[in-house]
Amino acid sequence: MNPDFEILAPAGSMEILRAVIDAGADAVYLGGTKFGARAYANNFSEEEMLAALDYAHLRGVKVYLTVNTLLKNRELDELYDYLKPYYEHGLDAVLVQDFGALCCIHSWFPKLPIHTSTQMTVTGVEGVRLLQQYGVTRVVMAREVSIPEMKRIHEETGIEIEAFVHGALCYSYSGQCLFSSLLGGRSGNRGRCAQPCRLPYTVRDEQHKTVKKESYILSLKDFCGIDHLGEFRDAGVYSLKIEGRMKQASYAASVVAMYRKYVDMLLDSTDCHVTKEDREKLASYGNRCGFTDAFFHRHNGEDMVTYQKPSFTSEAKEYIPNRRYVPIRGAAFLKVGEPSVLQVKHTDLEEWITVEGTAVESAKNQPMSREDISARLQKTKDTAFAFEDLSVETEGDIFIPNGALNQLRRSAIEEMERRILQRLYREAEPVSGSMEEVITEGFKEQGSDFGNMIIIEQREQLWAVLSCDFADTIAVSADAYRHDVFADSLEEDISRIKKNGKKAVLLMPSIFRQKTSEFYRRQIDLLKRLELDAIIVKNLEEIGFCRQFFPRVPLIGDHNLYTYNDVAEDTLEEWGVAWNTVPYELNRQEIQKRNNRKSFMCIYGYYPLMTTANCVHRNACGCDKKRTLHYLEDRYHKLFPVQNCCEECYNIIYNSLPTLLFQNLEELKRAGLNRYVFHFTVESGGQMKQICKLFSDLSKGNISCVPRDSSVEYTNGHYKRGVE
Repeated sequence: MNPDFEILAPAGSMEILRAVIDAGADAVYLGGTKFGARAYANNFSEEEMLAALDYAHLRGVKVYLTVNTLLKNRELDELYDYLKPYYEHGLDAVLVQDFGALCCIHSWFPKLPIHTSTQMTVTGVEGVRLLQQYGVTRVVMAREVSIPEMKRIHEETGIEIEAFVHGALCYSYSGQCLFSSLLGGRSGNRGRCAQPCRLPYTVRDEQHKTVKKESYILSLKDFCGIDHLGEFRDAGVYSLKIEGRMKQASYAASVVAMYRKYVDMLLDSTDCHVTKEDREKLASYGNRCGFTDAFFHRHNGEDMVTYQKPSFTSEAKEYIPNRRYVPIRGAAFLKVGEPSVLQVKHTDLEEWITVEGTAVESAKNQPMSREDISARLQKTKDTAFAFEDLSVETEGDIFIPNGALNQLRRSAIEEMERRILQRLYREAEPVSGSMEEVITEGFKEQGSDFGNMIIIEQREQLWAVLSCDFADTIAVSADAYRHDVFADSLEEDISRIKKNGKKAVLLMPSIFRQKTSEFYRRQIDLLKRLELDAIIVKNLEEIGFCRQFFPRVPLIGDHNLYTYNDVAEDTLEEWGVAWNTVPYELNRQEIQKRNNRKSFMCIYGYYPLMTTANCVHRNACGCDKKRTLHYLEDRYHKLFPVQNCCEECYNIIYNSLPTLLFQNLEELKRAGLNRYVFHFTVESGGQMKQICKLFSDLSKGNISCVPRDSSVEYTNGHYKRGVE
């Protein structure tokens, strides 16, 4: 198999692991009993995991373990003991989403390669460079990133790139979805997504008129990149990832075998044209309303959406690949009166392995032929190996029992297995595993402090909050400004904020891909001239960008730079993010146990459910590049606002009700939280003033609770329930 162009296959069970290895996988990714993003898969117990490592390694296949969920404080303390036996048994890499887990693993297991999960939403050069400082050797790109973008990232950073090439697509950027979490408590960030994107919705306009009748407008077709293998190679993509840890063995093996066929063709020559017959076969193995390859060269498109019920259909018969064996060489020496000898040689071992067996006897009747001896010694089918070359030398009329030959073969193979695996085993450093072991120096005063902050997503909302007496900071969203008038409009609004005696902050875009990065590089002089009091960053790319060009400007991490645990907070601070925002999925008990000394808490706002590359407005009405508000109506007639952000070309889908936590102020203060965020998105000026007055009355003691007759409909979000 090719070591420079890896086929990476899913393994939801030992059966699937064997099948995809036989089908030609170079590496497999799988989950253990904890911390994996497929909590409902048939994940591996510790005993099964150790067996899987040996099984794969004896066949020259790498094993990557998924630790790609967000970890709470108590869970981070369990991580060392969980990983230690796999690390010592030769685990090849671990996939990570959580910043705290990243920091801990890099500290505890410095020899263990770290791959960032697609859940980390890495989309650009700036994010990759940041991660490389923490032992990251490979980045699994966001599925939305195009092949040209991948090429640029690889050329500028040299990082190993892993790209999804086949299987299911999420509608949201992975790691940026709270839809399942807020609707039903099953969080995608915890491996328990209930897939609300696979349900039907009606699209309504701002006046709630129907613009597209009920359809599966959030359901994407399956990915298929088999026609782009040459482009992947030329772009520097190292690993071709096939999705499917919840799929059957026959599906996974069939897909792997098809990609193996065409990868091998590509390696043998420049021609790897996929035939119509094979393309149809690949579709028959399973798909959701057909395939799409649009993300590889386009940002979005209505042809990517199923629109009809997206059941996964498969017409393929069960596929059982031929057993995969590793070729070895051997030499047997049998001389009457002396011990039988068998030597074996594996390409990964420099030396020949020699074992001795039962003494060779003199034949009383018909002596054994070399052919008979060779046939007996080559019965290796219950192992990982097959002799590609076996010489047999005999002297005299020899006889040796078949059982003795079998034992000679077993002894040689077992010794070879032991030496192959022993090369991969290693010892972990004896540390306690407590997260305190890796926390950095801790709290560092950086710049001025902040009080309450109001964030607005529309320019028209600014007038309604300038006079709010309970907030000393106003943040304006970059999404509110068209690129053609960005400088003048932003400068005008920042000036108004400062003239009203408030700190001025810029909220950066949700996604910071190549075109966005290029635009903001052209705005560097403007942003320096504005003398912003802080910048709110929402992704790794923006951290890297701001640290490079605005090292003196304080950074505030938004809620989706997830800080479930204290080490994640500390890691962000080490990266230059002085403040963070409490993640929306933590409940009151988890918030109370969290380190909140540098945290903001959003106590009002429509929480974002999805950030998407595909556009509801475009797919329902056509693209006119106009910032427009739509609504998705579900089967329970709830309305979810959808804002298209045309300048950066993404959608944000918001919850149907705002989260309001005003009545929990005393409890939040006891948890060490005294910086509150009011995030206004789709509200009118009148609604904003009503919310501001309600908070002002509560905080001043004019009222003791939200009035029952209040027209403000709201939810408590996850404050009471949280996620598993």
